Amino acid sequence: MPIHTLVIHGGAGTILRSDMTAEKEAAYRLALNEALDAGFLLLDKGNSAVEAVKAAVVSLENNILFNAGKGSVFARDGSQEMDASIMDGQNLMAGAVAAVRNIKNPVELAYAVMTRSQHVMLNGNGAYEFAKLNNIETAPDEYFYSAFRHDQWKQMQGSDEAALDHNVKIKDKKFGTVGAAALDMHGNIAAATSTGGMTNKQFGRVGDSPIIGAGTYANNKTCAISCTGHGEPFIRAVTAYDVSCLMEYKGLSLEEAMKVVVHDKLMKIDGEGGMIGVDAKGHAAMIFNSDGMYRGMRRSGGMNEVAIYK
Repeated sequence: MPIHTLVIHGGAGTILRSDMTAEKEAAYRLALNEALDAGFLLLDKGNSAVEAVKAAVVSLENNILFNAGKGSVFARDGSQEMDASIMDGQNLMAGAVAAVRNIKNPVELAYAVMTRSQHVMLNGNGAYEFAKLNNIETAPDEYFYSAFRHDQWKQMQGSDEAALDHNVKIKDKKFGTVGAAALDMHGNIAAATSTGGMTNKQFGRVGDSPIIGAGTYANNKTCAISCTGHGEPFIRAVTAYDVSCLMEYKGLSLEEAMKVVVHDKLMKIDGEGGMIGVDAKGHAAMIFNSDGMYRGMRRSGGMNEVAIYK
């Protein structure tokens, strides 16, 4: 049977064993395994890498533990604006949405942009109108509400600061973006990424997650990449595409290229976070320069790994 691989992340940052209760750690591990199940089941059936990454990301968006979909953080005006993207390495088709509200699964809307429109990215009200026309499921504000996220936002109101995901304490910053990359039985690869952005962000702020080449990239010739981190440096470094370039033009392996970008190029511009990737041969890697990254990998033949800390 041809090799197929799925790799996922649920965010990176200051994730320390000393700060984690046994119950919380178990909940995160269960959530990561559920996302791997959702995507890998499709790969086992012969479905496409695009379908697999979408299913894995939907699973993470539906879990309130992660800063995407249901668990999205609050912007400065008290709204929850979400970003997402998806890319097909077979034909370089891509779809993305930015600053959308009340969309239950932003990655589903990004997929609709890719498959049902002539565009790559839609944002804000226009993206919402497109969602309604295409019967993408919406949800009221209450669906996205979490007392935990709301308390974080209240702590930051009145300041000009924006915090990265779960905790407003800088010592415990996490980048709660979620993402997936996959290789299917047909030799095609894909990647998808989704996020609620930064707590107390300027409404309308867009990070790297929906930007093709920055937070997400897939090309059958090289790799599929999904990033998580402080979005601004990832945009400036064109991070996901840079991994592909190092592989295509310098002949680096997937892991070598990811290490150059994460541990050298990003670090030079104070870019903290990480990325996951898969190449066209089924090799996968999960690289980060922060204290931890919620991550998981599954490969045909029985390999299965879920991890949190360094």
